[in-house]
Amino acid sequence: MDDEILPILEKRMGRLHARQRLGIEIETKPRVFGYGINFFHPENWYSIHSFIRNSLRVVGLYKRGLQNTLKIRTVENSIAIQNLPSEFIGYRILHLSDLHVDMDLNTTDAIIHSISNLEYDICVLTGDYRAQTYGQIHSCIAQMKRVCAVLKQPVYGVLGNHDSIRMVPDLEEMGIRMLLNEHVPLGIKGATIFLAGIDDAHYFRVDNIEKAAESIPHDAVSILLSHTPEIYRQAAHAEFDLMLCGHTHGGQICLPGGIPITLDSRCPRYMGSSNWQYHKMLGYTSTGAGNSVVNVRINNRPEITLHTLNSN
Repeated sequence: MDDEILPILEKRMGRLHARQRLGIEIETKPRVFGYGINFFHPENWYSIHSFIRNSLRVVGLYKRGLQNTLKIRTVENSIAIQNLPSEFIGYRILHLSDLHVDMDLNTTDAIIHSISNLEYDICVLTGDYRAQTYGQIHSCIAQMKRVCAVLKQPVYGVLGNHDSIRMVPDLEEMGIRMLLNEHVPLGIKGATIFLAGIDDAHYFRVDNIEKAAESIPHDAVSILLSHTPEIYRQAAHAEFDLMLCGHTHGGQICLPGGIPITLDSRCPRYMGSSNWQYHKMLGYTSTGAGNSVVNVRINNRPEITLHTLNSN
């Protein structure tokens, strides 16, 4: 399969990035230590699952945490963008992140139920479709087909650190236009804004903002999809107006008041969830609809997000 997919990916991502992404995937199982922006990668340490689960049982929080994973909230978020064309005022973007659809089917069912009757203009997916960070992709693809069956077109997506580049052909067959360091124009009645997306910057580090933004007009409104907020500096200085991302899960297991114990992300803590701003660029980090490592949520609810664009 690698021989078949590599030429396709090279055209889409560029020769260097395609070979890096595929090469890192096949050379070894993901590491707990090393690689990536962070030195420590708890998502790759699978023996930690039982430790966290048993610790929550001891303090009497496991059952509640499991129940919380099904309490998916729909967040209505208004974003005021400077110089937004009037045709795009009221434009609605459904933002889904960190679905991990093959981790727990009850959670996936809850996600499907939450998005089935929503109204929006486009849907964007900011990565981590799979539960594990290596291995087979078939279970994930099967569950993603169920999710895509209730999504309205058009749908755009990027890959996360849990995802395999081999998933791209199947995801695109479902109708998801994957943005692999690429951009697409979004048009309404002659007005245009641009949507760009980069490959995973957290673990695989094959993001290429320069390639993604190439040929976007300097004065055009542009939105960047990234799995992680960690590249906020590069995105802001590339003059994107808005960045939509996920990865952090908002901490997933938090102290009272929603204070995250860890964000598994090298970014300021204020970027760990919801709205934020860096220089002139606006950002939004989703807490994610699914769950990672263990299927629990403590003092932190999963979300799906409806962004409505407005003019500043």
